[in-house]
Amino acid sequence: MTAGGTFDESTPLAREIADITRRRLALQQADLPLPASPRVFTVSNQKGGVGKTTTTVNLAAALARSGARVLVIDLDPQGNASTALGVEHRAETPSVYDVIVGDAEMDDVVQKSPEFDHLYCVPATIHLAGAEIELVSLVAREQRLRTALDTYLQEVDEPVHYVFIDCPPSLGLLTINAFVAAREVLIPIQCEYYALEGLSQLLNSIKLIEKHLNPELRVSTILMTMYDGRTNLAQQVVADVREHFPDLVLDTLIPRSVRISEAPSFGQSVISYDQSSAGSLSYLEAAAEIAKRGATT
Repeated sequence: MTAGGTFDESTPLAREIADITRRRLALQQADLPLPASPRVFTVSNQKGGVGKTTTTVNLAAALARSGARVLVIDLDPQGNASTALGVEHRAETPSVYDVIVGDAEMDDVVQKSPEFDHLYCVPATIHLAGAEIELVSLVAREQRLRTALDTYLQEVDEPVHYVFIDCPPSLGLLTINAFVAAREVLIPIQCEYYALEGLSQLLNSIKLIEKHLNPELRVSTILMTMYDGRTNLAQQVVADVREHFPDLVLDTLIPRSVRISEAPSFGQSVISYDQSSAGSLSYLEAAAEIAKRGATT
């Protein structure tokens, strides 16, 4: 700190501290717009280990922190999103399984997350592991989540601004239900070799669902995750993805972060676990970008 009260940015650590301070101040001054109608995202990538659930939870928490009313639907049998949001999801817990396979109303299974006042979750339980097989014989099997969600959004007392659906890393009936229920697809892409591998297959699957099952569906957002700016590879991957999808990729990059990895083990998002960390700031910035982009579409 200089005599004038400003940071001396002559060292890498000082520059990093100054950058984080500037970013935090910019976020504090930002007034995020709320969408006029619910924005329903499916967070999807058939490639595993790209930060899909982490992205779902932290974007939802970041938007709820800004004052939006947010619902996370955990459609992954592992239930990691439910764990990270601190909601009950033992085998006997009423869950998304009871909604899409049984006759439960979504309002009966929604839980409030202890993270933030306006953050809610439809949990997943182990029963969801067998749902793919059970759905095969059901009427309107691809539409069951859409029907339940639309009813919930119409009847809920307070308007929901964002819905994030975390689906498993495979293209089965659960993921198809997620695509049919959503209006937007958010694709997290890891900043590593083979980042684009399998992406064309995912995009083709989305086009098929758009054509046959959900004409409202579109890929609206790509978020680069696990970024390490010290490596040429990460920088090249970001450049390649931005070249292919210039209108879809967020400016914000999510860094590799110990804090982001630690947070779920405490039943928290990184937004509440360590608000001052670089990972938390990055997800807050990504959420702000999503909110502002939605306001102009």
